Amino acid sequence: MRELSLPLALTARLSPVVVLACAGWALTSGPFAASPAAGAGSGGRQAHSSGAGGNGATAAPSAPAASKAYTSSPAPCTAVAQKTITSLVPGAKTAGKEIPSTDAKVRRTCSWNALKGYDYRWLDVSFEVTQSDAAAQKAYAQRTAEKSGGGAVPGLGDAGYSFVGLSTQDKQQTREGTVVVRAANALVVVTYNGSDFETKKAPSTDEINKGAIRAARDAVAALSGGRQS
Repeated sequence: MRELSLPLALTARLSPVVVLACAGWALTSGPFAASPAAGAGSGGRQAHSSGAGGNGATAAPSAPAASKAYTSSPAPCTAVAQKTITSLVPGAKTAGKEIPSTDAKVRRTCSWNALKGYDYRWLDVSFEVTQSDAAAQKAYAQRTAEKSGGGAVPGLGDAGYSFVGLSTQDKQQTREGTVVVRAANALVVVTYNGSDFETKKAPSTDEINKGAIRAARDAVAALSGGRQS
């Protein structure tokens, strides 16, 4: 067997350190307080005080806080069924490797990668829990806009989108699929790619797209507390 030389770009991807592009995702919080109307009466006016014991003060009702379907991210490395991992990333350790996060309560990622023979596969699964459905909708719009040219994935969360692209470096092809899913106030982002270092060809669009969607379905089920075994 001849010695395998990985292209620099793919060699770098073998590193467990992955930086997810999450900048610009707005997290909204805090209700707006309604201003009470001033009431006028004969011989006196209604007083308003921010402190306790205000003479004749009437407290303004606060707007109810928006409920959140999800308050924290599930464990990403157990979010995808083992049979899915062994199918999509042959030779990879099914336990995966979680990527360090600045706030693990709301943002977590797990990666799997392996080189079996001359076939290389990489899978990332990320969860992002925002403060509201509106914030998740905005983040979803931003992520899908970055991958224009893809298509909707029916029946996946509240909204699902997939995109597959092909890149070539030093005559080596790599095909990568991305699936973005919004479920209430949470986002699931799956990245799946592959290369054949013997033929220099990439896996088919259909293989990469279906693989990414399969992993995304597992991840959405885990988000909802119903992970497939």
